[in-house]
Amino acid sequence: MQTRNLNDISYLIIQAAIEVHRALGPGLLESVYRACLMYELRQRQLSFVAEQLVPLCYKGVILDSAYRSDLLVEDQIVVEVKAIEVVVPVHEAQLLSYLRLMNKPLGLLINFNVPLLTDGVTRRMNGFHVPALHTKEPKAETEKKN
Repeated sequence: MQTRNLNDISYLIIQAAIEVHRALGPGLLESVYRACLMYELRQRQLSFVAEQLVPLCYKGVILDSAYRSDLLVEDQIVVEVKAIEVVVPVHEAQLLSYLRLMNKPLGLLINFNVPLLTDGVTRRMNGFHVPALHTKEPKAETEKKN
């Protein structure tokens, strides 16, 4: 299988999530969305691990961890699935912690409990916010002086 870059993989993940959201809409349990998302990832020939243990290393000792990420896609992208009214900062902090602890470059937080799924996607990379669906920053318009 040809190696895909992070943007290609994240595009396919978001595309899969949109497909699930179109079919089911908001209002169901996270476990339902996760199961359907896994089906769609398989259809796109993406490899993933569900319920991946998040290792916790404290002072050089690896401790048992009670944390599990929802999905680890192509061994590179951590995907956290939510079906909540509002994503709050602790959800993004959780994703960032998973990225750091798992040493992964990119994470997606996908909240299915929104009218338009693209509004429920948050993309985080190496601790910096990157727009989920845009690869380029809009150019600032300069004012013309008379």
